[in-house]
Parts: sequence; C-alpha cells; structure tokens
Amino acid sequence: MKRRYRFILSGLSGVLLSLAWLGFPGWTLFVAFIPLLYLDDFFVTQKDRFRGVSFFGHAWLTFLIWNICTTWWVANASPAGAAAAILLNSFVMALTWWLAHTARRTFAGNLGYLALIVFYLSFEFLHYHWDLEWPWLTLGNGFANNVKIVQWYEYTGVFGGSLWVLLVNVILFKLLKKFIAKQRGRLFYVNSTGLAFLIFTPMIISFFIYKNYKEKKDPREVVVVQPNIDPYNESYTEDAEGQKMNKFIGLATKMADDSTDLVVGPESIFERYPDWEENSLRQTGVIHYLEEFIQRYKKLELIFGVITSKVYPRGTKHTETAHEVNGVYYDIFNSAIFVNRKGDYQIYHKSILVPGVEKIPYVRYLKFLRNTIINLGGASGSFGSQKEPTNFVTSDSTVVGTAICYESIFGEYIAKFVRKGAQFIFIITNDGWWKD
Repeated sequence: MKRRYRFILSGLSGVLLSLAWLGFPGWTLFVAFIPLLYLDDFFVTQKDRFRGVSFFGHAWLTFLIWNICTTWWVANASPAGAAAAILLNSFVMALTWWLAHTARRTFAGNLGYLALIVFYLSFEFLHYHWDLEWPWLTLGNGFANNVKIVQWYEYTGVFGGSLWVLLVNVILFKLLKKFIAKQRGRLFYVNSTGLAFLIFTPMIISFFIYKNYKEKKDPREVVVVQPNIDPYNESYTEDAEGQKMNKFIGLATKMADDSTDLVVGPESIFERYPDWEENSLRQTGVIHYLEEFIQRYKKLELIFGVITSKVYPRGTKHTETAHEVNGVYYDIFNSAIFVNRKGDYQIYHKSILVPGVEKIPYVRYLKFLRNTIINLGGASGSFGSQKEPTNFVTSDSTVVGTAICYESIFGEYIAKFVRKGAQFIFIITNDGWWKD
C-alpha cells in the first residue's frame, strides 16, 4: 500500500470519529475505526517489512484530526493551552492503539483485538481519574445527540457506549475482511446475525426505557439567568462588579414572580475574590443587594457562581494550593453560593478543576509552576477545591446539587450528588469563554 493511501485512511478515521461531536448521528462511530483497523491489519500482515512504530504515526494522525476538529474551541481561551491539550491527548490515544497493535503483532487470533478493547477502555477510565483528566472525547459521549438510544447508560455509564463502539467496529471489520475475501460460509452469517443483535438490542431496550419513563409530579419554577458578559474584556473593579450585579438582577426580574422558587446564575459572575472572603461574606455589599432582591418575592432563593477566597489564620494549617502574601496564606475557589430567604448562605467549591486553567497538574511536585497557570479572569494560579460534592438545601427542604462547568462531564461524580439526596441538578457555567 502506498504511503499516501495510508495517510488517507488515517485521515478518514479522524474525520469519521469527529462527526458525532459535530452534530451528526452517533452511529457514525460504528464505522469510524474501520480505516484505522485496516491500517493496523496491514502493518501486522506486513510486519516483516515494517517495524511496529510505523503504525504509531498513522494512529497519531487519526487522533490529531479528531482532537482538532472537536476541541479547537479551547484556543478561544488559550492557543498555547489548546495546542498542548490536543497534541498530548492525541499522543496518548495513539500510544494506546500502538500498544494494542504491538499485541496484535505478537499474539495470533482475537487476543490482539481483546487487548485493543481493554487498553482503550483503561485509557478512558484513566482520563477520569488522573490529574490531566480530559474525558471530553470518551467514545460513549458521541451519542449525546441521540439520547433515546442510550438510556441504558443508567446501568453501564458512558463506558458502556465506548465498549459498544469498539466491539461493533472490530466485529464489522472482521466481517468485511471475510466478505471481501469471499469467505461467506455459515460462520459468516452467524457472526453477521450476532453483530445485528449487538447493535439493535441495546437500542430497543433504550427505546423501551425512554417510552415508559414517567416524570414525577413535583414541580418547581426556576429562572435561569446567563448574562452576556465577555470574560476577555471585562473589568474587575467594584463598579464593574456592580454593573454585573445590576445586569443579573435586571434579567432575573423580567422573568421572576411570586411563584418562582429559584433563580440560578452562571459560574463566576462575581470575581473579585478578596471581596468574597468566606469568613466575612456577610460584610459583602453585593450579598446585601441580592438579599433585598430576594425579599421582593414570596418564595425566591438564589444560586450563583463566585470566585471566593479563604484566609488561613497565621500558624494554622493551609492547603498545597494556597497562595502566600507577606506570610499570610489563602486559597481561591471557583464556588457556587446558595442564599436563602433568611440571608443564610451555603457554599460549594468546585471539586474537579480544569488542568492548566484552574489547576497545575501534580502541583505537589510542580510547585514552581504554581503561578504560570492560564489567566482566565481576575485570579491566576491553582484554585483550591473540595474533595466530595455537597448539596444545597432550600428553605422548603428541597435538596439541590450544583455542578460547576467542567464537572458536568464526569458522570460518576454527578451521581454522587444524587446519592447524597439531590432532587435537582443544576449545571452553572460561563459560556462566554467560548465566544458567541
């Protein structure tokens, strides 16, 4: 096979993998890996002519195209950060496939394909649990626009979708090889029937779950407010914070009435973290204005995002993420705040932070990089976090989980809010980071 054809196959897999993230149906993933599997098979059958590393470059091209097509928007926040994330993620993906390719060159039969599935699912699992977590391109996420066919995720999680995609690609590729080679005996048709069963049975089960789901009658009226604020050009003066508060209240007033239970604002609408020191929140001027707004209505309470801070008294223990000024240590948090009708407040600190934006990965070992983090607002340097999610409890005892932006793609983490009693889940984010 000529080199240009090999690169065309690599690029084709990259494009096919991207389609599900670009608005096309998720089932395109069922054929997305076939060109790459063909390349893998070519290098295995020609292993006397090509070293194993030859496959790595083709795999990297596939995953580089996939990452560029689907996560280019990170460059709106930081071109350098986007380039680093895309190159590193593509490299690790390609490395996973190369390891499986090495197994295929070593072991006969289906053991190499089993290694591919195990290695790739292990890689996806790692991407949820290490300090460089970036699970945006988990294969199972590709069905986000087709939720009616993946209702069974409630039992398997998103990894069930990843396994589904990998199994279908491998089995379909093996059947195509037999079809082209005209090896269409009884086993071919048995395997084809099995493939159809693998594809359609989960869909049928999912449609059944979807059709038979009945929403519980427990209504609440919620007003969601997302002010159009440009985070790249906004100011962090007291006047600017006041203007944002007025904009937030003005938009909420247009929709809220005496039947409204909650008004939910976006992530980090207020960012002057020294003004939001946790030990003295009651002295924060904005809080008083928000409390006055709440009292205009019979039931209304508030959830909104703030960059807060916490000062550690001299001589007390501080965290690894704490900043130091003149011997005083303090943490900065990306927080959600709930304010009830009595003026009492509850705080939740974002637990899963964006690598390179909100935290330095492995800061314990890379403390010298602490202040080189990408500056996306009024603060720079690693943020603090809390280890476990906590819910808010409203005045009528409704339990609310509030995930902040990036946390929303961690299904296992979101489930913890529910296991702790959450009856509602809000996701607050500032979509202005990604332009219009």
